[in-house]
Amino acid sequence: MDILVISLPNAKERRDFQQNQLSKLGLEFEFLDATSTSNISKAIYKQHYHDWQRPLKETEVACYYSHRHAWDKVIQSNRPTLILEDDALLSKCVPELLKDFTDKENTDLINLENRARKKFVSRSSESITCNSDLLRLYQDRTGAAGYVLWPSGANKLIQYEEKGIALADAHITACNSLVSYQVEPSPIIQLDQCEYYNINNPVNNATSRSSVSSIKNPKGNWGFWAKRIYFQIKLGVRQLTLITKSERRYININNKDF
Repeated sequence: MDILVISLPNAKERRDFQQNQLSKLGLEFEFLDATSTSNISKAIYKQHYHDWQRPLKETEVACYYSHRHAWDKVIQSNRPTLILEDDALLSKCVPELLKDFTDKENTDLINLENRARKKFVSRSSESITCNSDLLRLYQDRTGAAGYVLWPSGANKLIQYEEKGIALADAHITACNSLVSYQVEPSPIIQLDQCEYYNINNPVNNATSRSSVSSIKNPKGNWGFWAKRIYFQIKLGVRQLTLITKSERRYININNKDF
């Protein structure tokens, strides 16, 4: 399976970390140069400023376009592809899981990441390799650091841009037409989650820190406030429809696999 690692060309420590990690796992991969804020023109930033529930920052627009570039590559290759951000920490199970997914049909996306947030998943599951389960994923809020994407899913994500863009993970979450699945135990976390999951962090704290998100995000004017209310109502209605076929819970993780 193809593997793309989204990374800024000058992110030497993260690139060295991924090179070492993926080599130890016996995985071949390609670095995909991330879009930087210098690549985002004022016109493009202005175009997307009002797209989401709060003002999007330039770093967030750049991050979205980085994933968008990866989606384009998936369509061009016409093959399922593991898309990683350069702060993704992989468990030893990932190579076997990727082999298991290569021929999977009727699937748009398989999420491998966990981020200490509850998800709406199916009550039943399919047993897969590495003592893992595959659950239908109906609603997620856990980031976009590690997911397998099929060309069908990439096309759906790009078509969903008609409604505007958002943070990459929020855009994926909001695209309800995706046929998505979740691996349990989750075999990928972001480096900044190591302490939470009691997993040894192989890099320093500065390298682990997100370069995109911040708790001090601008909320915007009343127009954004109204948009947030609308989307919360819409989300609540969707979650009500999911009650009969799913459960909302945390996804397990086996920290001994990391």
